[in-house]
Amino acid sequence: MKKLSLTFLGTCSLFGINSMQGQSNLSKIKRPNILWISCEDISPRLGCYGDKVAHTPNIDKLASQGALFTNVFSTAAVSAPCRSGIITGMYQTSIGTQHMRTSHIGRTDELPTPYASVPPHYVKAFPEYLRAHGYFCTNNAKTDYQFSGPGDTPISIWDECSKTADYKNRSNPNQPFFAIFNYTHTHESQSWKEPFRTDPAKVIVPPYYPDTEPVRRSIARHYDNNSTVDSLVGIHLKRLEEEGLAENTIVFFWGDHGDGLPRGKRWVYDSGTKIPLVVRWPGNIKPGTVIDDLISTIDLGPTVLAMAGVHKPYHMQGKVFLGNWKEQSRDYTVSARDRFDEDYDMVRTIRDKRFRYVRNYYPNLPKIIWVPFRNQSPVMKELLRLKAEDKLTPDQAIWFENTREPEELFDCIADPFQLKNLAYDPALSKELERMRTALDNWRKETSDMGDISEEDMVAKMYPGGKRPKTSIPHFVPNTENNRNLQISKGDTLKGPALISIYCATQGASVVYTFDEGPNPHWLLYNGPIRLKPGKTTIRSQAVRYGYVQSEEQKASFVVN
Repeated sequence: MKKLSLTFLGTCSLFGINSMQGQSNLSKIKRPNILWISCEDISPRLGCYGDKVAHTPNIDKLASQGALFTNVFSTAAVSAPCRSGIITGMYQTSIGTQHMRTSHIGRTDELPTPYASVPPHYVKAFPEYLRAHGYFCTNNAKTDYQFSGPGDTPISIWDECSKTADYKNRSNPNQPFFAIFNYTHTHESQSWKEPFRTDPAKVIVPPYYPDTEPVRRSIARHYDNNSTVDSLVGIHLKRLEEEGLAENTIVFFWGDHGDGLPRGKRWVYDSGTKIPLVVRWPGNIKPGTVIDDLISTIDLGPTVLAMAGVHKPYHMQGKVFLGNWKEQSRDYTVSARDRFDEDYDMVRTIRDKRFRYVRNYYPNLPKIIWVPFRNQSPVMKELLRLKAEDKLTPDQAIWFENTREPEELFDCIADPFQLKNLAYDPALSKELERMRTALDNWRKETSDMGDISEEDMVAKMYPGGKRPKTSIPHFVPNTENNRNLQISKGDTLKGPALISIYCATQGASVVYTFDEGPNPHWLLYNGPIRLKPGKTTIRSQAVRYGYVQSEEQKASFVVN
């Protein structure tokens, strides 16, 4: 696909944002809103990517109005590890969230699950940085970050996180927003149903699948599900137009990893890691642009920060791929595969624009490990049936081999389905060594935690086998007779008066509210709070990612 020119107009630079008492000192420069429309288990089977079977007019239109990205890869071929990387801008293998999934309750008692991963203390979800700079951040509704227990997504990340979360709920209509709407219609479980639109006879069956009616119907259903999401994209785009927000809202459409069919989801070839990405940025991206830069899903967060005028933290491993702060393009993308549900695995793969190198750390294992949830798929049932009847074709049988080659090398241009392993071809020895070295360097640079057993990793995160708890926050006044010297649980203060909030847990995020009701809007604390004359009641909580959230602290202050 030809790479077209990319034109950036205007700027997203330095906005000089500060906050006090939960109110953003919004810059006179109108900062962009940012809307993410994300979906699950979706490969680039879309019309804008040249797929003739797809019916996706709204996504296609979005691409024609912005940029289409053709070389985007997820850091994992399954949702939870990948999403922990997206929200933090870091590889899941660097922060201990690589196993699928940490909250898993298996069919045996031997796994060290469930647990919430504890990332390094300085790691934050990127929406926290946006909130600190005045953005209203909402997520509707999936999290799956791996550093949360069931129902305890860190309270500091979002202004709203629920099935009703919406940017329309912000109290100040001029406040810029970052909003995610995540759709599950394309999840693998939805392709197990019967198709209602796409003709199964028209779909293309990859050579690693049997060309049977159940397989064709599953692929057709996948196209149907993509069409359903496309209609939802259309609703969002129409809404932005009707609300007068379209010209100042950047729109992303993306998927978390490859499609939910077997050998797609959970596997590290292109079928499981290559995803669609479309971005419309009015006035900044030339309509109809096609970009073939290598992009990783951990690049999404840093790019959003840059678009909002927020410099990414140094520890973030993702790269900014759009805007005035665009970084040098990647030479490689890396993906990882570790435990899935009951079964352990360890695979690392690195890809450039032509080659994919795969390293299997368990070459003694069959490629297919036991994943009961996946085995409900009609496609998997067909593959298993033909395996039992010894009727798999050579291309289908590759994925069912009882052992693995320690290394695999694929020419992704000549062999787009990655069926011919070239790792032992003498003519490609230099390419093999180059990719080997690049993967070794990546593992060292990113401190890949795959070498640590999950049991040892959890023991380090949970000293004594008990999940740590975040310390309760405390209020510290800055007033005439207490210049940030003593903790206060409420007092009469002489104005002017500021209140700081302190938490003893390293890396904890702190939130606070003036609301008295049972469902308050928690504001992210990022600086002293100026108290108005009269009585003010403040409530506060703190959370370190992976820890149990603190108890609530509450105090009332009277300012004379």
